[in-house]
Amino acid sequence: MNKTIRRASVFCLLLVLALLVRVTWVQAYQGRALADDKNNRRNLIGQYENPLGNIIVGGQAITGSKDTGGKDFRYKRTYTDGPLYAPITGYSSQAFGSSMLEGVYKNVLNGSDNRLKTIMDTLTGKRAAPGNVLTTIDKDVQKAGWDALQGKQGSAVAMDPATGEILAVVNNPSYDPGSIAGAGDADQKAWDALNQDKGKAMENTALRGPQAPGSTFKLVTLAAAIENGLVKNIDTPTSVPGDYTIPGTRTKLRSEVDDSLCNNATPRNALKLSCNNVFADLAHKLGQDKMRAMAEKLGFNVVQKLPVWTDPTSKYPTKKMSVDQVAQTGIGQFDVQATPLQMAMVTAAIENGGKLVSPHMVSEVTDSNGNVLESFKDPKSQQVMSEKTASMVRDAMKTVATEGGGKNVQIPGVESGAKTGTAQRGVNNSLPPFAWYTTYGKAGGKQIAVAVVIVGSDTDRSEIGGGKLAAPIAQKMMKAWLKK
Repeated sequence: MNKTIRRASVFCLLLVLALLVRVTWVQAYQGRALADDKNNRRNLIGQYENPLGNIIVGGQAITGSKDTGGKDFRYKRTYTDGPLYAPITGYSSQAFGSSMLEGVYKNVLNGSDNRLKTIMDTLTGKRAAPGNVLTTIDKDVQKAGWDALQGKQGSAVAMDPATGEILAVVNNPSYDPGSIAGAGDADQKAWDALNQDKGKAMENTALRGPQAPGSTFKLVTLAAAIENGLVKNIDTPTSVPGDYTIPGTRTKLRSEVDDSLCNNATPRNALKLSCNNVFADLAHKLGQDKMRAMAEKLGFNVVQKLPVWTDPTSKYPTKKMSVDQVAQTGIGQFDVQATPLQMAMVTAAIENGGKLVSPHMVSEVTDSNGNVLESFKDPKSQQVMSEKTASMVRDAMKTVATEGGGKNVQIPGVESGAKTGTAQRGVNNSLPPFAWYTTYGKAGGKQIAVAVVIVGSDTDRSEIGGGKLAAPIAQKMMKAWLKK
């Protein structure tokens, strides 16, 4: 063999070795990355080549899978009472991805989660049987809130203060996730329609749409005042004049009732009559840091994981405020924002002796045989205020429920406390206000906290108030739980 042939042979051998090394690298090291790439169409096809696992409410599946007979996307997600449960399920779409619980537990529901795989699945590379997601939602409370919100634009959340279980998440308007579950022209048209007006139809305002909480935030202000020794007895007059000027300004702060009724009012009567002067003065005397500290203990400025994330969160201002701005936060105005979930958490902590149990909407995640993969049945809890403080605020809330704006929704045999709220919005209060109502109830060893906000209705502006619009919705949700 001459020298030229030997060199050519060596060169060819090196080329073969280089090719083998490259193939080995791609298959052994890059194969998994390529397989998991979000642009790999096979993954999307794999999600819908078999029926999906289900989201469960009260032991019954509120989701399903329909055999379309398609070649690539054989099974399409279906929903039972889609608009009713959309704030919980979200959507699972062949074309548009997934959201809410469908998104958080996508891999469990489509069988690609490694925790679902058997030894045989691992050896064969076969997709495992899908798992299920069991929620804490109570179908009766959910339906009660949904029915009561018809004809109004708003949201409501109910939770069990003792366990942190979320019993209902209701939005109106809502949408049907089944209308966008496929990848056809009809699904695209439905998607385009839902995304008009900046996608407001799909906003989960109960969990992710913070608004000015108005007077319902006075519960936080009162708790902060008691915790910091500013209020020692809720029946002691406060010496705050009814004709009150916002600190640092020449602006008079008015309440919904005559100034004379709020003059030198006790904290109990101030909460019952929703006297702005008393709570603005308390916030002014406490200062921004103490107000924010109490708010943050109760969940403001904190992302909640339900396991759905609640970002953007309810907010208490963190930037340095002027004295007049701090005073306005005491009545739930200026830059204070809250969701119904957040106000339900405030009320739940007050009802539960000052202990806030982490809110959650999932109890268990299981495989196809019912074996538990995740459990939320032992949630974290934190003592966010003393039992004495909670008792005093609760006592004042009872007065609101029996003598104030909540008295028209009392349920016989149920101990309850409440706070109404009417939050101003727009320049110079030019837009219809938000109507809020937050309440707790207990009877027969059971308890519930509910918060409702109405952001739009056909009610005359002069009639918009939490006690009139939002309270009846909360009452129906409370009754649905406590009657069980």
